[in-house]
Amino acid sequence: MTKVLEKNGIQNRSSHTLERNEGIPYNEKYFDEISINRSAIDRRVNTLPGRRSVKKEYQAAWLLKAITMIDLTTLAGDDTRGNVFRLCEKAKNPVRHDILEKLGMANTNLTTGAVCVYHNLISYAKEALGGSDIPIAAVSTGFPAGKNSIEEKIAEIKRSVAAGATEIDIVISRDLVLESKWKELYDEVKLCRQACGDAHMKTILATGEIPTYTKVAKASWVAMMAGSDFIKTSTGKESVNATLAVSLVMIRCIRDYYQLTGVKVGYKPAGGIQKAKQALDYLILIKEELGDEWLNPELFRFGASSLLGDIERQLEHYVTGSYSAGYRHPMA
Repeated sequence: MTKVLEKNGIQNRSSHTLERNEGIPYNEKYFDEISINRSAIDRRVNTLPGRRSVKKEYQAAWLLKAITMIDLTTLAGDDTRGNVFRLCEKAKNPVRHDILEKLGMANTNLTTGAVCVYHNLISYAKEALGGSDIPIAAVSTGFPAGKNSIEEKIAEIKRSVAAGATEIDIVISRDLVLESKWKELYDEVKLCRQACGDAHMKTILATGEIPTYTKVAKASWVAMMAGSDFIKTSTGKESVNATLAVSLVMIRCIRDYYQLTGVKVGYKPAGGIQKAKQALDYLILIKEELGDEWLNPELFRFGASSLLGDIERQLEHYVTGSYSAGYRHPMA
């Protein structure tokens, strides 16, 4: 049991040891002829939950793995210093100690992949995390709408990095995608990448506001060509956020970019992922499409706030046979 969990469940959280994506010169030949078959994409993902599942100790192991890939997030309008401190404490101790003891994993130093906050809360996160090496991610560039000027976006990124953020989640100007202004989008993302310096950059496409899978694929390619270390589905504020279908489109672009350049770009679905079963579906999709190399915090993250609570409940059910009340899993 413990060997299964150790082998399959725990990965070291991201220490950013992989080669960064420096990008490539803009060239429309890499994406101009892309045309996505929506019916084929939908058919592939609709059959996934029925064809693939993991049970018992293997499910527990995968759920522990999922925890290490969560960007534990608070992006509410009423966020306070207290909220951030609670979030960071949960990131450092994501599962109750008694559950970890029963799983034989009490000494593994399990944490989430990162914490994600607004720019003005970075100092609180840094204080709360103390000597922990959990990364701090900050949303930037006029999150969530991305409607401010490029000069303001660059200044905001630089302020977040100076404040202590080691990861920056930027939002693109969606109008550039809708109007197929790909070179302008490339230039914008490239300038943001330069402003990030040593901080890793995740580029949010806001796929719920992009009308076709073809445009999602082209935007993914442009973002990677411009130097994005991750591409991310959503801000979590759109009416439609992460889905398995749009994820399939984006991770296949990641695979093609890797085959072209030899550089691995990460993937982050965000928004609407609340249940442990959903997390398993995403991990299975990543395993099948990109392989085990992407099943680690360096290359895969969930953007979530409530997912952790359901995973913890599922782990408690595994070790006790009973589901617990939500209040037993605070800051979930």
